[in-house]
Amino acid sequence: MVLDGEPQAAPPALELSRVMKSFGAVVALRSGSLVLQPGSIHALIGENGAGKSTLVKIIAGLYRRDAGEFRLNGEAVDFTSTAQSKAAGIAVIYQEPTLFPDLSVTENIFMGRQPTSRIGRIDRRAMRDEASRIFQRLGVGLDPDRVTEGLSIADQQIIEIAKAISLDARVLIMDEPTAALSGVEVERLFAVARSLRDEGRALLFISHRFDEVFALCDTVTVMRDGSYVETTPLADTTVDDLVRQMVGRDVTELFPKLPSTVGDVVLRVDGLTRRGVFRDVSFELRAGEIVGLAGLVGAGRSEVARAVFGVDTYESGTVTLHGQPLPKGSPQKATVRGIALVPEDRRKQGLVLDDGVSRNVTLAIRSKLARWGLLWSGLENAAARVWASRLEVKTAALDAETGTLSGGNQQKVVLGKWLATEPTVLIVDEPTRGIDVGTKSEVHRLLSELAQQGLAILMISSELPEVLGMADRVLVMREGRLTGEFSREDATPEAVMFAATADAGAAA
Repeated sequence: MVLDGEPQAAPPALELSRVMKSFGAVVALRSGSLVLQPGSIHALIGENGAGKSTLVKIIAGLYRRDAGEFRLNGEAVDFTSTAQSKAAGIAVIYQEPTLFPDLSVTENIFMGRQPTSRIGRIDRRAMRDEASRIFQRLGVGLDPDRVTEGLSIADQQIIEIAKAISLDARVLIMDEPTAALSGVEVERLFAVARSLRDEGRALLFISHRFDEVFALCDTVTVMRDGSYVETTPLADTTVDDLVRQMVGRDVTELFPKLPSTVGDVVLRVDGLTRRGVFRDVSFELRAGEIVGLAGLVGAGRSEVARAVFGVDTYESGTVTLHGQPLPKGSPQKATVRGIALVPEDRRKQGLVLDDGVSRNVTLAIRSKLARWGLLWSGLENAAARVWASRLEVKTAALDAETGTLSGGNQQKVVLGKWLATEPTVLIVDEPTRGIDVGTKSEVHRLLSELAQQGLAILMISSELPEVLGMADRVLVMREGRLTGEFSREDATPEAVMFAATADAGAAA
């Protein structure tokens, strides 16, 4: 009962209750619930496939719910388009923003709604002044006149946030915004998020990184298997509690390192140099070992891996596989000789998203499956089924479009594609980026089992705990050069970070 004169509490900025969504026979959301309060930052976590993305797409107007309630500021809503969601004051900031690269920062912010002068011309001065005011308010130094092409992902996200503010969005959803950012860029993004919270806006932060969730957010909602599990103030919970809620079990060992016998040298890289990218890179990789390649973003780790595999070329140096020189610039020859590369960007470089799971798994072995010049679907499905089963890929069918799978299951499909080639050297670039804690544990266990079976693994990772937890040896790069090598016993966080950040001459 509300007494006369007693102020009523403001309704939630956004509220979803028991929301359901299915795609044919596939149930993507069984019972999704979420409450966002004005002036707060709310975390949404769960394993890949838990229903987070589907829930966000319903909020954004991409999908319509099949059942359940959806309220905005206490009023029932039912969006049928993204335009309706934006008009209602909702903005979604994605991991990789989609901007017009040939237009200026200001033009991107006001695209489709440019202010006009009295005579009907676009008022560019008004646009620029408003963009400058927004950036000043956010505390960032972006040039409103700069062309967007070439800007970092972090700056592109700030542009999307500026666009949301110019539309006076009261609900902002940040979907895995830090996956491709450096530590400094993350801190700047968090400062902007806190300023938006302090203005009374409601923010939803989706991330797999618990340290960021605890550093930024006030409250957390956990989802599992398409259903709501629990909402808790972050001050009243722990990482272990959240993991148990996410996976429905204890993940007792995130880095299940199995003992393995290290054998002979399989891959040798000598003096690899590509002007302006990396120089004089030399290392060995032995059968049965996992070598971690650490370093800060931009250190040249991925570029070295791409050069070894043949995607990119190099000016000098040699790559030797099983004692024989490996021709440069030929991924096909590298694959035939026994090297596999799981790329950092699985969606753009590792998969054909419109193709089915079976087609993606067998992409690299089609020539082996063909009979009399024809590719038989039965043989393709049989080969794919082996790896889909072994890697526990969650999919309704082998012909389901790979783009509809969760990020973790897409990563498993990429791994399956390259493991199907039966490699002796596996290069994995950021193998667990953007996937949940339960799937991370599964990927780590798989890599450990493969090393135990004699596979030589080069693992590139920006997550230091992952490198220290999984690697038998750790190599560190800084500004295109190797600046440190450590045994598993000697690879401390301090030693690795010193090699990654200190002067190259001092660290060598």
